[in-house]
Amino acid sequence: MVYVNQNGKIIKETTASISVNNRSFRYGDGCFETMKVIDNKLLFANYHFERLFASLALLQFELPNYFTPDYLHQQVLAITQKNYHQKLARIRLMIYRGDGGLYDPQNHFPNFLIQTWDLNPANNKLNENGLIVDVFSDAVKHADTYSAIKSNNYLGYAMAALWAKKQHINDAILLNPFNRVADATIANVFIIKDGIVKTPFLSEGGINGVMRRNLLEKLPLIAIQIQETTLTVEDLLEADELFLTNSIYGIRWVKRLKEKEYGNNMTALIFNKIIEIL
Repeated sequence: MVYVNQNGKIIKETTASISVNNRSFRYGDGCFETMKVIDNKLLFANYHFERLFASLALLQFELPNYFTPDYLHQQVLAITQKNYHQKLARIRLMIYRGDGGLYDPQNHFPNFLIQTWDLNPANNKLNENGLIVDVFSDAVKHADTYSAIKSNNYLGYAMAALWAKKQHINDAILLNPFNRVADATIANVFIIKDGIVKTPFLSEGGINGVMRRNLLEKLPLIAIQIQETTLTVEDLLEADELFLTNSIYGIRWVKRLKEKEYGNNMTALIFNKIIEIL
């Protein structure tokens, strides 16, 4: 039996429901966090809740006094324990507005739904078989005020993921309106060139990733230079190494983009010094 936490009530997954007039269902009105639990500890909890509450403010939710990071943290751990997923799990916390039309929401209350899934222990290791990725050109990731939010409006990423599956590749890279790299379907994009790690500015349209933030803070502490910059597909093809990051996998090494083959010496070093110790 699988349980979910819907607005503070732990119920069977099969009984959870939303109204047909729900604004998130209709318009993608809301946001989410994907988090990782190891040994009953929520990794990077402060980063996740800081990003979440910044997103809720930007999306004009009206929060009741009890609706705090500590409250949501407790709700996450409660459903993790109910599903016996304390050892190693993926958590999805979705916030969504209630019913209403496009111009007349009934209210701005932050409804929430928390789901949990077991993770394979191999998830905690650097992938030995490098990913195969390519560029998805049918959707553009807009670079605007909302582009860094993990929005419930996920259509471009969803189509890119379906395309990647049909191409028998592992992930797809999305470009912004300026034909530069934004991010991948579920990850931020990093390259290594001449010993320098580079990733796109958030203004390029990518998600404000938790693991991205972690690397920006931690790499200088181990004497590895990292730069936020702009990246083109040509930059990716000229790089020495390419890797993707998110809060679930940490770092995933990319073996090939188009005809370009990449090594992983420095990627493995970064994983061992920053990710594996988690």
